[in-house]
Amino acid sequence: MASERYTIGLDFGTNSVRALIANVATGEEVATAVADYQRGEAGVIGDPNNPHVARQHPADYHEGLVACVREALAKAASVPGFAPEQVIGVGVDTTGSTPIPVDAAGTPLALKPEFADNPDAMAWLWKDHSSMAEAERITELAAEHRPQYLAKSGGTYSSEWFWSKIWHCRNVAPEVFAAAHSWVEFCDYIPAVLVGDTNPATLKRSVCAAGHKAMYCEEWGGLPDAEFLALLDPQLADLRGRLYRQAHASDVCAGRLCPEWAEKTGLPAGIPVAVGAFDAHYGGVASGVGVGTLVKILGTSTCDITVAAKTGEPLDIPGVCGIVDGSVLPGYYGIEAGQSAVGDIFNWFVSEVCEGDASLHEVLTAKAAALKPGQSGLLALDWNNGNRTILVDARLTGLLLGQTLHTSRAEIYRALIEATAFGALTIHNRLREYGVPIERIVCCGGIAEKNPFFMQVYADVTGQELFVSRAVQTCALGSCIFGAVVAGPEAGGYADAESAQAAMTGVKPVSYKPNPAAHAVYAELYALYKRLHDSFGVAGTRDDLSDVMKRLLDIKQRAG
Repeated sequence: MASERYTIGLDFGTNSVRALIANVATGEEVATAVADYQRGEAGVIGDPNNPHVARQHPADYHEGLVACVREALAKAASVPGFAPEQVIGVGVDTTGSTPIPVDAAGTPLALKPEFADNPDAMAWLWKDHSSMAEAERITELAAEHRPQYLAKSGGTYSSEWFWSKIWHCRNVAPEVFAAAHSWVEFCDYIPAVLVGDTNPATLKRSVCAAGHKAMYCEEWGGLPDAEFLALLDPQLADLRGRLYRQAHASDVCAGRLCPEWAEKTGLPAGIPVAVGAFDAHYGGVASGVGVGTLVKILGTSTCDITVAAKTGEPLDIPGVCGIVDGSVLPGYYGIEAGQSAVGDIFNWFVSEVCEGDASLHEVLTAKAAALKPGQSGLLALDWNNGNRTILVDARLTGLLLGQTLHTSRAEIYRALIEATAFGALTIHNRLREYGVPIERIVCCGGIAEKNPFFMQVYADVTGQELFVSRAVQTCALGSCIFGAVVAGPEAGGYADAESAQAAMTGVKPVSYKPNPAAHAVYAELYALYKRLHDSFGVAGTRDDLSDVMKRLLDIKQRAG
C-alpha cells in the first residue's frame, strides 16, 4: 500500500553483508539480499604464520553495501505498492571490535595505494587475537592504576578489543600506526560513509562500541585518560586526542543519507541514518530484549544480551565482558556476555576430527538425540577457542573427559553440545548472582532456527523454557528498528526503541520446555562441569578431582 513505510537494515557480518527491508508497522521482512566479501578466505584475510590474525579489506564493505542494497530494492519492487521513496530510515550493525586505521579525512589506509595490500592497514576483525600480550598488559596496568576501567569489562581486557589491537599495531607495524591519523570502529565507519562525513573529529561514535570495547564511560570522562594510556605507550596517549570525546546510543541520528550514496544505492537522499552498533546487540533488540528477558544469539559463537534498569549504584559484574549505559536499549544498562565458540566446536569435530562434510552433522545429531542425558559417560569443557565469559581468557583450551574404548562419535558430539549448554548456564548464574533477572530466554540465529535437539538440550540444562525469535534476520531487523526510531513518528516511525519493539518483534509459536528428569541428571553433570571449570580456569583453585571420572561412570550406568 502507498501508505506503508519501510526501513532498511544493513548487517555487516564476518563473511558477508546483508540488507533487509522491513515494514515499519509490523516488522515483516519484505526483502533481503546478501553480498559476500570477495577478498581473502570467505572475506577474512589471515596470516599463514600466525593463526590469530584476522583482517578485512574495507573495499569489501563498500562493494558489498552497494550490491546488497540494490538487490534488496529490486526484490522489494515486486511487493504491491512498494517504492524506494517509502524507505524512511537506515540502521547499521557490524561486527566488533573491528577498528580501522584511517587518515585525517577518515579514509581507511587500505584504500590508499601504498597500503592496499598491507593487512595491518586493513580492518582488524573482531576475531583477530594477535594482541593477546597487549591485552594482558592492559589488564595488569589497569588493575594496578585504574581498576574502575576493568569493572565494566568483567575484570579482564580482551585481545578482541579496541586498545589491544591498536597497541599491537603500534608494536608490529609502526609505519601503519604512524600513518593512521585516527582509528574508527566498523560500526561507526559505515554510517559515516552513508552520511558523507568520515572526518574522525566530527563523525558520531557508537556508545555500544566505545563502552564495550574501548573502556569508554561517562563516569570517568569518556575514554581512558592520557596518563593511563601513556603507561602503555606515549603514542597511545597522543592518539587519544584524535579519537573522540562523546559516544551515542542508536536512537541518535548520525546524519542523513548523502546524495553520493543515495545515487549508489538507489535509496532516497536525505533519509536519517542511525548511529551504528554491534550485530549481537541489535539481534537482542529485534528478539525483544528487556529487563528480565535475555536473548541468546546462537551461531558459530554466541552472545548473551540483556538489559538492567539504571537504579542505585552502577552495575559491575565480574567476568561479564560489557556493561554499558545505552548500548542495547537507550536508558538502560546494556549487558553483553557470550561464548567464543559454539557452532565452531561442532564444525571442528565434524570436519577436522571426523573428516566429514556438513551432512555428518545430521547423522551425528540423530544418533546423539537417541542417547539419554549422562549415557555417554563424557564431560567436556567448551573452551576450544578460549573462554569469553566468565573467565575472559583466550589461552584456555578444550577438554574431553571420560572416553573409553567404546566411546562413539555420537557420544562425543552430544557431550560437546552439552558442554556449550553448561557454559551458557554458567553465564546465566553469574548474571543472577549480581541481581540481573533472567525470567525469559529468547533465542535467535541459525542453530535456534534449525536444530531442535540442541535447543532441547539447552532447555534441559538451564531448566528454563526457551523461545525462538520470530525474526529470521534478527541483527538486520534490529538495524531496521533503529532506522524507524531515528525517522521518528512524524515520518511514520517511532518515538523510542521500546515502541518499535512492541510493533516489530515477536516470538514463534514453538518453544522448548525442560524435561524435569533430564534436568535432574544435568544438574549432577553441571556440578562436575563447574568443578572442572574452576580447577582449570580459576587460578588458586584446589580441588581433588579423583572422583570425577568415577562419578561420570556412575551416572552413565544409571542412564542405561
